[in-house]
Amino acid sequence: MILTTKHIIKTTNLSIGYTSKKEVKTIASNLNINLNAGNLVCLLGENGIGKSTLLRTLTNVQPSLNGEIFINSNKLENLNNNNLAKMLSLVLTERLPDSSLTVFELVALGRQPYTNWIGYLTTKDLHIIEAAFEKTNTKHLMNSKCYELSDGQLQKVLIARALTQNTPIIVLDEPTAHLDLHHTINTFSLLKNLASEFNKTIIVSTHEVNLALQLADELWLMTPSKFIAGKTSELIKNNDLNLLFNSNLIGYNKNLNQFIITKS
Repeated sequence: MILTTKHIIKTTNLSIGYTSKKEVKTIASNLNINLNAGNLVCLLGENGIGKSTLLRTLTNVQPSLNGEIFINSNKLENLNNNNLAKMLSLVLTERLPDSSLTVFELVALGRQPYTNWIGYLTTKDLHIIEAAFEKTNTKHLMNSKCYELSDGQLQKVLIARALTQNTPIIVLDEPTAHLDLHHTINTFSLLKNLASEFNKTIIVSTHEVNLALQLADELWLMTPSKFIAGKTSELIKNNDLNLLFNSNLIGYNKNLNQFIITKS
């Protein structure tokens, strides 16, 4: 197969789901994604439709059921853990296990794919860590214990750790799930800046549909009937957003460019 090198992530006939001794449960099938570098992508869909399953499959946390995944023209199955860790980083929503780690120590863990077996940080590593603190505006938290952080602070610190991993792709699963409006907007603005200013490819699953419409370069829609991927403007033009929710209570309004309550 000849791949277009500009596609940093590509899937062909991808099927995702779970296998057990008794059955194979398919969540979604025939997913064909062609994602260019340097874009902010928002993955939208109802609860339980498979957003997290898709992200876990793309990041090799769980195996696919069928099809192929390419990361920067490399077959995902051919990448060892260390090489994959240099290509993509993953930010999850779970709280960290109790520990006495400082914020600096947590963020420095992002350098593990590059350090030797004793984890020695070089001058280059320290410069990358410092730059991550600067980009996320978290330098003032460096000496704090991780358990002292608010949810909003922790999310920014975890994004800083992803930046120290120095990967072209950052994948985030519901990073604003527990944040208030201020911290939600702040987090999305940060992600947009990382994509546009630093050419990072950012993939984020979210329920913040109206923020996604304003900021995302591309949308991935997991609808009850099919998977749709494309530029935000194209999906709006094709009325694809009307397929997102299987409900008469909410709908997309083109004039307002947002989802609104359609029935009280």
